[in-house]
Amino acid sequence: MKTYSATPRDIEHQWYIVDAEGMILGRLATEVAKIIRGKHKPMFTPHMDTGDNVIVINAAKVRVSGKKAEQKQYFRHTGYMGHERFTPFEMMLSKHPERVIEKA
Repeated sequence: MKTYSATPRDIEHQWYIVDAEGMILGRLATEVAKIIRGKHKPMFTPHMDTGDNVIVINAAKVRVSGKKAEQKQYFRHTGYMGHERFTPFEMMLSKHPERVIEKA
């Protein structure tokens, strides 16, 4: 049995639409990452782009478990000393729901 390695002419990229309504954030991010990386295909090769494209709809209706909705914060740094910015999960979800999924 030989090891299969995908070649660029073998790779076909498909589009997937994922509905995020009612899904838990971490589990959704895991499934989307698998599709983007291409690990759901039998022809997966780590050094080749075998992944597919994903569109996530209803990103604002994603849910989190426990008290993460009140306690989770996103961190960014402006580049200046002492200028740390923290954005609560609820604010990020209301203003930029796509970023919540990108950062998950």
